[in-house]
Amino acid sequence: MNLCVPGSARWLLFAVVSLAVGACAVSAPALAPSTTPAAVPVAGAPAASTDALASRGVLLVGNKAADTVWRIDLANGTRLEEIPSGVGPHEIAVSPDGAVAVVTDYGREPPGASLTVLDLAGDAAPRRIDLGRNARPHGLRWLPDGRRVVVTAEDSDSLVMVDVAAGRVERAIDVGPGKAHMVALNADGRTAYVSKVGAGTIRRIDLASTAPAVPARDVAAGAGAEGIAVAPDGSVWVTNREDGTVTVHGPDTLDLRATLPSPGFPIRIVFTPDGRHALVSNARAGTLAVFGAARRTSVATVDIAPEGVEPRDTMLGRAALPIGIAVHPDGGRAYVAVSGSNRTAVVDTATWTVVDHWATGREPDALAIVPVLD
Repeated sequence: MNLCVPGSARWLLFAVVSLAVGACAVSAPALAPSTTPAAVPVAGAPAASTDALASRGVLLVGNKAADTVWRIDLANGTRLEEIPSGVGPHEIAVSPDGAVAVVTDYGREPPGASLTVLDLAGDAAPRRIDLGRNARPHGLRWLPDGRRVVVTAEDSDSLVMVDVAAGRVERAIDVGPGKAHMVALNADGRTAYVSKVGAGTIRRIDLASTAPAVPARDVAAGAGAEGIAVAPDGSVWVTNREDGTVTVHGPDTLDLRATLPSPGFPIRIVFTPDGRHALVSNARAGTLAVFGAARRTSVATVDIAPEGVEPRDTMLGRAALPIGIAVHPDGGRAYVAVSGSNRTAVVDTATWTVVDHWATGREPDALAIVPVLD
């Protein structure tokens, strides 16, 4: 299947990304053209060959200070399109069939309380789903049904289940105080794990329960518990940014099984497609830490900061600030959003070295990969 480039129809793609859940019912109006223009192909951008695109796919980059999502050609780093989002796009998740991307509109002041839905398979304009009282949406995963997502809402202490197709909130699950920040799902999508960056804790939630409030309890992870991911063996890995550690927890009781050092404000974590490695972005240190998933030991530390690019001032000080991570489904490349340098680093996973830096919009944060369906 060919991937369309600027000047042609639109993309037909397949995605392997996240899963989701959460809250109360509201309507989903389309974004007004006057405030949210249609996606704009980049003038003068070279058209990559269809064959090259088919071998790599597309990288979606959420630029949280520019309120945009860029579509970047993974064959050569060319920006193909700029798409408006809501204010402060923080996370992006692509549906299992590759037809839709959902973006969390975290906002600034005032807080955001919506999701932006991007049509990846057609020409529909971006639309918005109102989350009502569930402001500051952040962590985001698709459920296996490909219709719904779960999203954390910091201001309402909730995990919100949203029917993306219908454009409405289904329900909100109270997860208690502590600033619910990120969410991960187990393999079958029936269990969610929420990290609380304020409390330094994590919580396990049974998504199959129809009870209005799910009995649960918090388990300590570490100060600033933020990034969270489920390993192939079902264990739950958490980055604790204030402690400079990664903790590994059992899937059922969340018992602590290992503590790994990852200095420099560890903020995100993902696993490679083969499940062999966990990748952690250390924001203040400007590094990508690589851990062996089976032995839970350090494999490599990659300097992510681009040479010759002066980091800008950020909320964490003057730093390169690597945050979002995405790994291509073929496992050959990892991509890291370098928020303080307005770049995305391209990492060769065979050698654990940076092979390129691509320009992005202002403050890239969220990343998602949309590979092409063969």
